[in-house]
Amino acid sequence: MNIKSLLLGSAAALAVVSGAHAADAVVAAEPEPLEYVRICDAFGAGYFFIPGSETCLKIGGKVRTEGQWYDPYNPSARLGTKWHTRAELQLQTATDTEYGALKTNTELRFDWNDGSTTGVNFLHGSISLGGFTIGKEDSQFNVFTGYAGDVINDDVVYDGPYELNQITYNYDAGNGFTAVISVEDTNSGKGATGSNGEDSSNHYAPDVVAGAGFKSGAWGFKVVGGYDSIVEEGAIKARIDADFGVFSAFLMGGWNTDGDKLNKFAGANGAGAAANIGWGDWAVWGGASVPINEKLKWNFQLAYTDSKIFAATTNLKFNPVKGLLIEPEVSYTNWDSINQDQWAGILRFERTF
Repeated sequence: MNIKSLLLGSAAALAVVSGAHAADAVVAAEPEPLEYVRICDAFGAGYFFIPGSETCLKIGGKVRTEGQWYDPYNPSARLGTKWHTRAELQLQTATDTEYGALKTNTELRFDWNDGSTTGVNFLHGSISLGGFTIGKEDSQFNVFTGYAGDVINDDVVYDGPYELNQITYNYDAGNGFTAVISVEDTNSGKGATGSNGEDSSNHYAPDVVAGAGFKSGAWGFKVVGGYDSIVEEGAIKARIDADFGVFSAFLMGGWNTDGDKLNKFAGANGAGAAANIGWGDWAVWGGASVPINEKLKWNFQLAYTDSKIFAATTNLKFNPVKGLLIEPEVSYTNWDSINQDQWAGILRFERTF
């Protein structure tokens, strides 16, 4: 065997071995590309894109626990100490469209009161697009004016209805002028009578709310009216807000179209002996908020009605860390027409996220 034959034989052997190894080789599959959660900042803080879609999602809520002593809405209540715990979960979505942002708002509430649960409350659920909102939210009689003061018991003197179905249009001119028009559910299906015993079992007409406002610099003014289609009466509220830097304040007044009747917009929030004492012809609310430092704020609110209900509430809002609130509050209510009064207190701990 010469050198040439040896080289050729070796090359052939290597080719066979290499072919065998090539046949046994395992080719790894290409890994699937990972899709990381993307921040969606077009609709504000907290939104992120739902993977695989162009819809943005925001998850939020709160957990609250509080002790309550007596009841500022009921002069007959003798609660001792009531311990209440609540959890809320809020889901908001937003998608950009040719007509603006298509949004939804869903909010669920869970309550536990002194050893028993009140179940799940479907608090809010609505769809909005191009200024229109349809679904369940608080009445625009409250939302548009900004409710009342920055206290827990802000509606001891009734300031309007809350959760109900509605079709609402909000207009913002971009120069400080805003307006709202809303067709709202009468909730007539809850019973066969209205606020004053009217038969509502075959009632179909909705309630109507309309308002307008203007804000310039530190000052703001809003007026809103509501018509109760069952009672065929209504109410008007007007509110002025001012920010003076070292403190902010508001003054709000309401007028009932018939002071001898209760209606959905000028009703009663009392219980027990005060259950049917509404505004009379008018009601007024006022209050202020005073920041003491970046973590502590003092608030107070006063309210009075033509029917001689006087309500006063004050609290301290302490935020030791971001997202945590500690809030002690004291309230006093006097119902002159029945010669009754009530002191009440709350100590609240709340975590928002």
